[in-house]
Amino acid sequence: MELSLEKLSFGVPAAERDDDLISCFVTSETYNRVSQGKKTILLGNRGTGKSALFKKIADDEKLKGNLIVQLAPEEYSYELLSQSMKKEVEGSWAKHGAYAAAWKYLILVVVMKNFIKSGKKFKHGPEAKIYQYLRDNHKDVDTNPLGMLISYLKRMEGIKIGKYEAGIKAQELKKLYSLEEINHLTSVLDNVCAKNNAIVFVDELDKGWDASEDAISYVAGLFQAAISINTQFKNLRVLLSLRKELYDNIPALYDDAQKVRDIIETIEWDEPKLLELISKRISNKFNIDKNVPFEEIWNLTFQDTLEYRQTKSFNYIVDRTLYRPREIIQFCNDIAEGLRGQLFQGSLPFDYKQIADAEYGYSEARLKDICSEYRFQYPGLQSILETFRGKSYTFTRDELEEQLFKIVFEDIPVSKEAKTWCVDIEPDILIEILWIVGFIRAQAVGGLKARRRSGSRYLGSHQISSLNLKNIQRFHIHPMFRTYLGLKESKG
Repeated sequence: MELSLEKLSFGVPAAERDDDLISCFVTSETYNRVSQGKKTILLGNRGTGKSALFKKIADDEKLKGNLIVQLAPEEYSYELLSQSMKKEVEGSWAKHGAYAAAWKYLILVVVMKNFIKSGKKFKHGPEAKIYQYLRDNHKDVDTNPLGMLISYLKRMEGIKIGKYEAGIKAQELKKLYSLEEINHLTSVLDNVCAKNNAIVFVDELDKGWDASEDAISYVAGLFQAAISINTQFKNLRVLLSLRKELYDNIPALYDDAQKVRDIIETIEWDEPKLLELISKRISNKFNIDKNVPFEEIWNLTFQDTLEYRQTKSFNYIVDRTLYRPREIIQFCNDIAEGLRGQLFQGSLPFDYKQIADAEYGYSEARLKDICSEYRFQYPGLQSILETFRGKSYTFTRDELEEQLFKIVFEDIPVSKEAKTWCVDIEPDILIEILWIVGFIRAQAVGGLKARRRSGSRYLGSHQISSLNLKNIQRFHIHPMFRTYLGLKESKG
């Protein structure tokens, strides 16, 4: 079968713009657990498919006639929150609890409003209480979710830092924290949801994230509110997705999560699932029979074995990712676009030269994206990675520690932003950070060898989540970054 280069597309990296997402969706155990309600909090790094999974579940639930409420990224504004709310030092009020109460209030009111909008008859029977409450309290009120959240927070803030007597202050705050205003409606709402389940999706909380006091309280409060609602209601579910590095670095989140680890799901990919994903996209574009094996479909667009060390083409591509769908889609699209842009176009399948021609741009984009992803935890990270430019990509532990000692003791210059955190830590910790962000991989030794693919001697944090790096004596820089940094193979 001969495929047309002009027609070939591997899709778009963003789920919200991907028309092929549902038809090419890869079903996984993660999807099954979340869609069945066994897991309600989804963690994953940027580009791992959190939004895609939520979009698929939302489509499935709509077909069942269930109510879907989606809080969109544009409805989060951490800057507006910081401008609107007073700092904790300006008054004795703990923000995490306040945000949790405000989030719970917001979600329940938004669900009630959406039931009314859906045409449900609420003017008679027990449901009339919901209609009357919304008519009397929210008819002419700002319907923007963020505005509603801030409004409730301001009511709490006014009491917390206002000139009230202690008794009055405690009484009024108790009413707000316990959601006394709508408590009489919760059983009615749950009965309404029994007829048509309601699912609230909260996604892409990293959009606009600024690591401010209010941003942290906003996310931590949402986390607590989602757990509370999912525990209290039988027929109303809140599904929350969060970038894993944000979750790992908000202490309040991490502490709460220890109590509810059974409802948290981390989205992860492996090579077979990535091959299935990209092959389904190729198959969808060219109407290839679904019974054709994925490897055969892949080989219609890429040479099975490349000239470069007789490497399998899929292994070469996937080795230049952190096992994120967005990366393999981007790399494959870059290769196709590079060939389409040539005056004398080649033909499919792609060979090593065409892959290599696209690799520099892809490598540069991924390094900068990773540094952007971790910009609040490790500001100036790119300046640290740049210190490896032109070097060998393989290091013994002593060689890597020597390089990092030079950074710590400022013998190698890095940016002012990087100096704020990297010059006061031990090289062991810096090695751990480079491992976590995916920049370095560790040589597989002992029992770890069973985890590696044939021909690949090193493992990254995307392949094995926890590893005692102190026992590892050899490292190499991930192939995804090598081309942009001009790294060389060790003569040894």
